[in-house]
Amino acid sequence: MGVVSSCCESCFRSRKSQSYEPLLLENEREAVADLLQYLENRTTTNFFSGSPLSALTTLSFSDNVDLQRSAALAFAEITEKEVRPVGRDTLDPILFLLSSHDTEVQRAASAALGNLAVNTDNKLLIVKLGGLEPLIRQMLSPNVEVQCNAVGCVTNLATHDDNKTKIAKSGALVPLTRLARSKDMRVQRNATGALLNMTHSDENRQQLVNAGAIPVLVSLLNSPDTDVQYYCTTALSNIAVDGVNRKKLAQSEPKLVASLVQLMDSPSLKVQCQAALALRNLASDEIVKADGLSSLLRLLQSAYLPLILSSAACVRNVSIHPQNESPIIESGFLQPLINLLSFKDNEEVQCHAISTLRNLAASSEKNKQAIVKAGAVQSIKELVLEVPTNVQSEMTACVAVLALSDELKGQLLEMGICEVLIPLTNSPSSEVQGNSAAALGNLSSKVDGRSTGDDYSAFNEVWDQPEGGMHQYLYRFLTSPDATFQHIAVWTIVQLLESGDPILNAHIRTSPILIPNIRQLAQTRTSSPVSSVGGTPHSPHSQHSYQETETGDGQGEIQMLARRILEITEHDGEGALTPSASASQIQPGSFADTTESASGRDHEELRKSVREAFAGGSSTH
Repeated sequence: MGVVSSCCESCFRSRKSQSYEPLLLENEREAVADLLQYLENRTTTNFFSGSPLSALTTLSFSDNVDLQRSAALAFAEITEKEVRPVGRDTLDPILFLLSSHDTEVQRAASAALGNLAVNTDNKLLIVKLGGLEPLIRQMLSPNVEVQCNAVGCVTNLATHDDNKTKIAKSGALVPLTRLARSKDMRVQRNATGALLNMTHSDENRQQLVNAGAIPVLVSLLNSPDTDVQYYCTTALSNIAVDGVNRKKLAQSEPKLVASLVQLMDSPSLKVQCQAALALRNLASDEIVKADGLSSLLRLLQSAYLPLILSSAACVRNVSIHPQNESPIIESGFLQPLINLLSFKDNEEVQCHAISTLRNLAASSEKNKQAIVKAGAVQSIKELVLEVPTNVQSEMTACVAVLALSDELKGQLLEMGICEVLIPLTNSPSSEVQGNSAAALGNLSSKVDGRSTGDDYSAFNEVWDQPEGGMHQYLYRFLTSPDATFQHIAVWTIVQLLESGDPILNAHIRTSPILIPNIRQLAQTRTSSPVSSVGGTPHSPHSQHSYQETETGDGQGEIQMLARRILEITEHDGEGALTPSASASQIQPGSFADTTESASGRDHEELRKSVREAFAGGSSTH
């Protein structure tokens, strides 16, 4: 906002010396005299009411341009030093002055209005009284000072949500977009700030796109002005929230990603941060192609929380694309991501870090091994019981994905990961319960690399402890009203029995709480509800999958697995049993963030949630 110099008194006094006073009307002469007196005592005078305001109003509505200039300058100087909520009696004379054809009057009046527009109540009243129309006219003025003040005022008005749609529909976006290209840096800064303020709703973003703002904002990413860079980067980040706009940006602005990658090396921290957030919203493969990983890694290792958060969010989204997994690991992200797991100052950072590790493990055996070797599982084991529930959900999901690896199962068991997974199967969060059970199930499965002679002693060691051990966990899931949890329990018991471990077989066979419930599941197909966490687990990376039956609700599969358990436990050790065709693995994806209970959601939605949860493998926010 331009600052208007204090010259009110000198204006009045010089005009008196030029024999100007006889040309004034009587009320105008009185207003001039009164105002001069008030200005001499300005520190103790309230210009927004009573006689001082009356004097200013008289001069504002005068037909004499010189008096209008003096009133406009007085309003500009007064509002520069003091802003308060004002009424119509203050705004009407200023809005009248905005319609003047005199450049000086326009410049000072728009400055005064912009100053008053800092106040929340004033923002609404200015728009209500029709202030947008004269401001738009002034934005079209050939005078740079008038442009600057008018655009600055619109920028302030656009910070109030109730004004944004009115501004978008007023015709202001096209002149704002044009003025964003102004050669005057003040005008450019105010215009891009106004455009940014208009990007906070879907409707207004679309209006901006229609007004041609995208190419202007992209071109100004290379501005030498830090504020302009920041406004444009943030505006583009907001525009990229919408899928249609994101696609349009990718198709029409081939240099956008490269420009944002360069801005991650800006000397300004706020520009670095917004560049990373914009890249996150774009979630483009071009980030890797534009050599953006090295800059992201530097931001991730910063000591400044906003940079850590924005870069962690960005690399999480980049890691969704399978082709980016290996480049991210090869660029040295694993150790910094693992270090952030213990970043207790910010839960969101922890979630982004662990979710990225899970994404990186999704489709590559080599990556899974690299993640474990880097110490991720050990860190998870040390932290998972103490971190917030959302982080627990992500951590247990990550372990479940890593446990898909036949080569890593034994190593994970030796680390004692079951000792923390078992207590979490009794978490208040159904998501954490489901992920923990999925991890235990995957650790127990015999796929390709595991044979009947494999060592299952790790499960024997946790059969009764901690917190009731595997025994109580399986009982809870078998007796759950949730069909998904029943499904996971019977499936896991089949894996444990088919291991051929005699101690495990004895534990299950002689359990007074497992076998009766398994018998019940084998005899009847219940109509229990499905879970908000689960659905039919399924791994896209394995030929073995935990498939739904033709019933579509998984109940037939539960009955079949329960009967398989009884077949094994009642075999009495006579000869070898053929492993069941149900040997599969459970792969969770990203459980949807929700606090709703299963009873409060439609069963089809829950089934869909589960299917996506176990079939996914990659996650994003």
